[in-house]
Amino acid sequence: MKVTRGRSRTAPERDRPGWLRGAPPPWWARVLPTALLVGVCLAELISPEPLDIGFLLGAIPPLAVLAHGPVTTAVLGALAVVVLTVPVFALDDPGSTDVLTVCFVSVLSVLLSYVRSRRDAQLVTERAVAEAAQRAVVPPLPERVGPVRCAGLYRAAQRGTLVGGDFFDVRAGPYGVRAVMGDVQGHGLSAVATVASLLGAFREAVLDQPDPEAVAARLDRRLTVDSADDPHAELFATAVLLDFSADARVVRIVACGQCGPLLIRDGQVVEPDVEPGTPLGLGLAEAAPPRAVSVRLRAGDRLFLASDGVTEARDADGAFYPLAERLPGLAAEDPAALAERVWSDLVRHCPDVRDDVTMLVLGPCPPAGP
Repeated sequence: MKVTRGRSRTAPERDRPGWLRGAPPPWWARVLPTALLVGVCLAELISPEPLDIGFLLGAIPPLAVLAHGPVTTAVLGALAVVVLTVPVFALDDPGSTDVLTVCFVSVLSVLLSYVRSRRDAQLVTERAVAEAAQRAVVPPLPERVGPVRCAGLYRAAQRGTLVGGDFFDVRAGPYGVRAVMGDVQGHGLSAVATVASLLGAFREAVLDQPDPEAVAARLDRRLTVDSADDPHAELFATAVLLDFSADARVVRIVACGQCGPLLIRDGQVVEPDVEPGTPLGLGLAEAAPPRAVSVRLRAGDRLFLASDGVTEARDADGAFYPLAERLPGLAAEDPAALAERVWSDLVRHCPDVRDDVTMLVLGPCPPAGP
């Protein structure tokens, strides 16, 4: 086994969605139309001479469209017309053309705000349906499955999606707790069908197959059958399967075209000697069958699995993300938040992550009390 020490890192900063990615409008977008209206009024009242700034009032309704509904947009547009025409503000005697222009812009802005509000409501509904469908494929990971504590993180490469080309799951069955993490060919929505097929096969195999090698063979057969009608499909996936004993003190690991997990123990990272076998979908029955490697676990141990979106991420100089070096320092605090801390550290190393990123943290936990 190979041992690597690491250095400590700072606490992670959680990634937040931006305004254009579905988050509510920022406060300044809501305040800006009113602030502009108040600013024009104050400037006219304070100035000893009339100011030719009435054209600014024409910008208030379009700005209101960005963050307000049709009612608020109509009110702000009406106020802009009132300020433009009331003599007390003395906006350099605006003509009828200026007033009609602001009125037209206000009416058009109300119409646009109505259309935007309806489209936003429709998009919210469609996004809720899409999220429900995607979470049905990859449901949230429970904190504990039998004697195994779990934590996971998934970041799809395609923005606005919850599922891409990576997948993971942890399930309990009659033969113990099994876990899988893998990466199918491609990423984004085009790979979701393959992910759903593999996860369905895994969940069935957990109930039927007595050992992890047989589970891997079932997944391999699933991909082979799915691509049988298209000889040029070249459908394959890499995966790591873990089979925990009844007390989670021993884990059997099968790697199919992918490196095995990293073992975090006593502030160090230990890399178990797991040989990556043939990827799924290439015919495990015809090639060399996968070989399971048994690893004994102690209290406090953590198995860390990461997709190639983590290990192959490069910084501006082309250097790969040094996962094994960073893990010990990042795992020094609460192990349950390890995946989130690694994600934040990864983004600092490579701000423009273009691949699906998946992390899975597993470890034995004491039996629950009565």
